[in-house]
Amino acid sequence: MTADDQSDTDRAEDRAEKTPGDATGKPTRADGSGSTGTSDDVGDEVDENSKHEQLEEVRENPEGEHLTTDHGVKVSDTDNSLKAGERGPTIMEDFHFREKMTQFDHESIPERVVHARGTGAHGYFQPYEDPDLGEYDDISELTKAGLFQDPDQKTPVFTRFSTVVGSRGSSDTVRDVRGFATKFYTEEGNWDLVGNNMPPFFIQDAMEFPDLVHAIKPEPDDGIPQASAAHDTFWDFASLKPETTHMLMWVLSGRALPRAYRMMQGFGVHTFRLVNDDGESVFVKFHWTPKLGTHQLVWDETTKLWGKSSDFNRKGLYDVIEEGYDPEWELGVQIFDEEQAEEFDFDVLDPTKIVPETEVPVRPIGKMVLNETPDNFFAEVEQVAFHPGNVVPGIDFSNDPLLQGRLFSYQDTQLNRFGGANWDEIPINRPIAERHNNQRAGFMRQEINEGKVSYKPNSIGDDDPQEAPAEEGGYEHYAEKVDGQKIRNRSDSFEDHFTQARLFWNSMSDAEKENIIGAAHFELGKVGRVEIRERMVYDLFNNVDHEFAKRVAEGIGIETPEEPGDQMPTHDREDPSLSMENRTPDTIETRKIAMLIDDGFDDEHVETLRSALEDEGARVKVVSKVLGEKSGADGETVEPDKHHVAAASVSFDAVVIPGGEESVDAMRGQGDPKHFVAEAFKHYKPIAAVGEGTTLFEDVDLPETEIAGEDELVTDAGVVTCRSDDLESFAEAFVDAIAQHRHWDRNPEEVPA
Repeated sequence: MTADDQSDTDRAEDRAEKTPGDATGKPTRADGSGSTGTSDDVGDEVDENSKHEQLEEVRENPEGEHLTTDHGVKVSDTDNSLKAGERGPTIMEDFHFREKMTQFDHESIPERVVHARGTGAHGYFQPYEDPDLGEYDDISELTKAGLFQDPDQKTPVFTRFSTVVGSRGSSDTVRDVRGFATKFYTEEGNWDLVGNNMPPFFIQDAMEFPDLVHAIKPEPDDGIPQASAAHDTFWDFASLKPETTHMLMWVLSGRALPRAYRMMQGFGVHTFRLVNDDGESVFVKFHWTPKLGTHQLVWDETTKLWGKSSDFNRKGLYDVIEEGYDPEWELGVQIFDEEQAEEFDFDVLDPTKIVPETEVPVRPIGKMVLNETPDNFFAEVEQVAFHPGNVVPGIDFSNDPLLQGRLFSYQDTQLNRFGGANWDEIPINRPIAERHNNQRAGFMRQEINEGKVSYKPNSIGDDDPQEAPAEEGGYEHYAEKVDGQKIRNRSDSFEDHFTQARLFWNSMSDAEKENIIGAAHFELGKVGRVEIRERMVYDLFNNVDHEFAKRVAEGIGIETPEEPGDQMPTHDREDPSLSMENRTPDTIETRKIAMLIDDGFDDEHVETLRSALEDEGARVKVVSKVLGEKSGADGETVEPDKHHVAAASVSFDAVVIPGGEESVDAMRGQGDPKHFVAEAFKHYKPIAAVGEGTTLFEDVDLPETEIAGEDELVTDAGVVTCRSDDLESFAEAFVDAIAQHRHWDRNPEEVPA
């Protein structure tokens, strides 16, 4: 039924069902007092669909409808402007032209200064029934925040992932920090957990943030480079700020090159507080841990993706949700009190530090599932606005000076982006909790507030809306005692810049250390001024690890330091949680596998392998020279998903070559399949071949790699080959290889790909 077919009576009945009302038909709260305004009254019925139902009120579907102007007038022609004769001038009375063109001219809004390029998805958060909180029996002993209390309640969320430095049109796979921001639409109001995929940050005080961003953005004289820190101004700033050292180690690691948003950790970065019903507080660090593991791309892979699939991470999130996979993260907390904080050898208010998991374990308290893609990218992903100051009762702030500055900056930047204070009324930002306040005006005001009163105290409106005491859900800040002189200074406890940077280095595997060194060679190799490169090596890296500093110096054309830096810590501590190699669960769910074939493929190989991989949750895509039906040796047909022009190994997690003499002979005469295999090998990915497919591997000449002989099944550094009839064992071996993600024990330097 279209809108034209529905009678006024039907519409009135629909409205009556959706919102209770008084005798005048005006909507009221369930208890009959007041009106609900632009937020829905959900009471105790918040579930994962609550936000979806609210957004349904503003969704528009043009299917079967007429084209209209913005004001509802049906349009007869939208291709030709109104003219004085067929070849005459356009007439200004053409209101449709003016409106259409004006909308187009004004349809963009200022992009975010940082985190401009991103994507997002809807989902829900659900607390665990028995959170493992050690000495605490129940999460309610720690916080009164309602979203953590009921294991049966699913709180709607919207999560946005982003790069930091690049513009809205830059590539997804640049070396950069990634934003990880989640808006919880709770029954007590919105809570925004606005973090990153790395737990420390570059700077200690928000006063430094404009300088950091100015330094890392494209240089102001030529606007180069885009979405990259590999230039003089950033490393000049960093080399003069030893506090950046710890974060730089993370940025040079594979953490800055996430394989997918669904395979990326998230961190609240700052130390926050949890507050319970008795007004007692503990410190907390928030952690998101992906169910699918924490995985990276390699540098050569990312640079090719810039051109071949610049939307790689954005498309990856969209595709897996649309294909029915629901990415999941576990929310964990590190809990410690004031006395414990005093015993650490770092300051918990210093955002360049982490709380090592070897000292305070992460305790899981719930899960987040993302299961719905946006209907409109601009309306939801671009217009979603986060603010770390959006908290609910039971969550409070620490005195972290970077966090304190963000509490001002985020509100201020939204005013700039949206041109006014009513950005919170945009549907994606609107809470599902009731809103009643004395705000009445401003640009793009959507709420129509009734009554004469917009101030407090008042007698005309019985002093409504009323303040709520804490026992009725009113927010109260933790009563922290604060006493001190006004001073522009920094605590001595913030002065250790190298202990945790060394902890990070010590915790890396050999392959991860090689990746960090290679990244430093690229980044600093782009720096023209020798004195900046020298400062980075002598003043920063040499105070992290002497061998690390020497290796970096060798690759960027400066003399190697002879002795360790005078501030280099001597500890050999490690934290296994910091290495991504220790965050590889035994699963291949959502991994994307390329199966290369041509006419004459072995039907049984294709069917058996595809079934085995898909049963494990992988996504198998058939790739051939051209699109169009391919015939198997036994008469079965397969429709390729991709062809060589549009496919590349960098878009896949693994590659498999089924047998079939005719198929393999055809591919042996083509350059693309050989390059596909060689490139995947170079990027440490699992590759496999069975039957005649193994001859393609022999043509590629993979260095130091054993290929199966007659009746053999061989696995060598993630290269699985089989010339036996045991397809089941071959598939199991390939699945095991894929689950490891990367096979760093290869030596791919000789591979020309």
